[in-house]
Amino acid sequence: MKTIKDSVHDHIDVGGVALDLLDTPPVQRLRHVSQLGTATLVYPSANHTRFEHSLGVYHLADLALDHLGVEGRQADRVRAAALIHDVGHGPFSHNLEGLVARETGREHDEIGPLVEESAIGRVLADHGLDPDAVVDLVAGEGRLSQIIAGDLDVDRMDYLARDAHHTGVPYGTVDHGRLVRSLGFFDGDLVLGADSVQTAESLLIARALMNPTVYNHHVARIGRAMLERGARALLDTTAPTASELRRMDDHELLVRLRETPASAPIGRRITERDLYKRAVWAERSAVPAEVIDADYEGIRSVEGEIAAAAEIDPERVIVDVPSRAPMVEGSARILVDGRTRRLAEHSTLVGALESARDEQWRLGVYAPADATDRVGEAAVRVLGLDGARVSETPHGLNATLEQFRGEE
Repeated sequence: MKTIKDSVHDHIDVGGVALDLLDTPPVQRLRHVSQLGTATLVYPSANHTRFEHSLGVYHLADLALDHLGVEGRQADRVRAAALIHDVGHGPFSHNLEGLVARETGREHDEIGPLVEESAIGRVLADHGLDPDAVVDLVAGEGRLSQIIAGDLDVDRMDYLARDAHHTGVPYGTVDHGRLVRSLGFFDGDLVLGADSVQTAESLLIARALMNPTVYNHHVARIGRAMLERGARALLDTTAPTASELRRMDDHELLVRLRETPASAPIGRRITERDLYKRAVWAERSAVPAEVIDADYEGIRSVEGEIAAAAEIDPERVIVDVPSRAPMVEGSARILVDGRTRRLAEHSTLVGALESARDEQWRLGVYAPADATDRVGEAAVRVLGLDGARVSETPHGLNATLEQFRGEE
């Protein structure tokens, strides 16, 4: 047994299979993969890593297993899955997930080949655990996977508290102790007791506040978009492959970006925080549906059109269209009078938070500071942004572009 001091959970006791997994290279690599990616460009103290988060998820999963009375080999599988659930992340965590998934056809939680090829598989086998069964838990398969990959799982409980702690924002407070103690199984579903609805709502509120403040802060989004552009340029050279890039850590990727001529300008800008600026920052209601729904190739085509209209190199124009992922926490099951209901059916707050999320949605067009004006004007024309909304700006501005420009 080893006791590790943690900034969020104080002391974490690690033993058994988890202790042996701790020193495998794929888990140790997570020490060099930032938890929040480019958000550190906004919050300098947000230097925590996927390694710390994985320990936190392991700790909360251990508490949940104890509360639920799950023991023996079943419990060990969940503990192992909790500790290794993020080993499939590429450098800068989620920031390059879309690019890697397009190139490899594999999401970050599809870790089967990595487990099979690395020391992780050998450690699991040495402890009498089927590696495939652990991989399935990480992928969300099976009843017990709901503890670490469910609608209100310990993964969310840890990252919200940890990200708030390290950024210094006061929005991520989650009573994970009460949430864990309220968990139970009913007809195969992991459910919360009705008396914990407000605690579950507090998690949703925390995430709703963290999204625009931290996860989707416009500077973090610009950094993320530039990082993907640089990684795309890197992959267009002879090396590395997408699979090799996926196994890099943050430092390796930045060095490779700076050393490769095709990606060197972006690599230098990210390293020196010489970021592009917002040329357009448009509300959802102002953006045509075909732009919102465009695939990767469609967005690249639009970038080329904007660049041609602005008479600028296409590599200096980035169109950033965020996805609208469902609020999965609203599907969490609440046990009320012997029956389960979705949290969204039991809480009017869920609908309000979903509406707030829609209001926070913004399309971004980014370019170097010396080109934002002409890129912004071109983008408004090419994207067909809703000019009728222009004169209704808070300051009464009449220029078409001003409705969609953001402050830096």
